[in-house]
Amino acid sequence: KYLFDNVHGTGQSVWDAIMRSTNLVLAGKTIAIVGFGWCGRGCALRASGLGAKVIVCEVDAVKAADAAMNGYQVMPLLDACQKADIVLTVTGIRNTIGRAHFEAMKDGALIANAGHFRNEIDVDALQDLAVKNAPMRDMVHGYKTASGAWLYLIGDGNIVNIACADGNPAEIMDTSFALQALNARYLVEHCDELEAGVYDVPDEIDQAVARLKLAAMNINIDTLTAEQIKYLSSWQEGT
Repeated sequence: KYLFDNVHGTGQSVWDAIMRSTNLVLAGKTIAIVGFGWCGRGCALRASGLGAKVIVCEVDAVKAADAAMNGYQVMPLLDACQKADIVLTVTGIRNTIGRAHFEAMKDGALIANAGHFRNEIDVDALQDLAVKNAPMRDMVHGYKTASGAWLYLIGDGNIVNIACADGNPAEIMDTSFALQALNARYLVEHCDELEAGVYDVPDEIDQAVARLKLAAMNINIDTLTAEQIKYLSSWQEGT
């Protein structure tokens, strides 16, 4: 679910929405991605592939180090706001972008949310600080700050790939729906064995859905031999 729905699905549909809404390309632009979870990772991957220069902003040291080792610049959000042509929140945290961040942004900056609810961007603060505002395109609203910079909010701060496009592609959501269906069947078949609680998806279901996806893509993969399986299950050989 994380890999397909979040990395590959959100990673593509977010930029589809932003490019549709603005009629702009990502190539050559500096993009600040706030949050390097599964969705943020996908957004960074696709933005980089489309020719953007990617900055990652994080509060988690492990994720920040991971982003750096993936070749992205890593810096505090206030610093990134001064450089970014596009600022994208992917955190699920209230007021990730606030007044101080808006005031630090350069003229023409685009602001979008790919994380959670509309409150990820403090839209009220943006409206309060604006000396002028006006609709620029369908789903793009401009706000002029006291410094003279125009900032452009996409989709009114709502989840951009849903507000401004079609959400995740059908070729991604088929895996999510397959997981849901097979997990529902698993619950029916094993309900007597399960206590109330939260469970990880059984590995055999993840593997089954992945095999179905590969078959639909006409892709074959290798399998381990009985000898290799035995080797992997033992600690008595190797280091």
